[in-house]
Amino acid sequence: MEPVAGLEERSCGPAGSTSAGTKQPGDQGGWAGGASGNWMATHPTLTEMMSLDISDSTQIYAAFVVYLDLLEGRNWHEVNYVGVAELQLICLHAREKEQDSLQVMVPVPVHVLLSHERMREIMKKASLPQEDPDTPLSVTLAIVESDSTVVYYKMTDGFVLPDPPEDTEDTDNKQWRKKRRLLK
Repeated sequence: MEPVAGLEERSCGPAGSTSAGTKQPGDQGGWAGGASGNWMATHPTLTEMMSLDISDSTQIYAAFVVYLDLLEGRNWHEVNYVGVAELQLICLHAREKEQDSLQVMVPVPVHVLLSHERMREIMKKASLPQEDPDTPLSVTLAIVESDSTVVYYKMTDGFVLPDPPEDTEDTDNKQWRKKRRLLK
């Protein structure tokens, strides 16, 4: 598969490159990095991300933190990273469940300021083509704090109506109680 101009996609995870938790012949240590002291700096996925045409090292670090959170912390499937040189971003494509469609995660360090124009540019250039033309474009910002806390914020192009409640009887009772409280 040839990469699209400006995009470079790499596959990661159990079927892709070596995980940080597996011991290979010649390794000096395990999870904590053993003799090297810092397993993250030598993680194959981080070194591959660093070889992309992205100049901001904090953006690369944020992408790697989100990659680890999705793959190891949340057990998402098919976590792949894509370098978008034009935006100087690394985006992640992943599935929450095996049968789900791919979602786009855009890791952003917390200190980066995003204007409306920048968010629209990210939405247009980083989102995947939709199967249904009526489905609005969407990406999820993964805002990364310096302590590796990640907050996910889903953005869509336009309004998205919420799904109706599953049990309308409970909804009606809640609404009635709320109206009753307001009338008192």
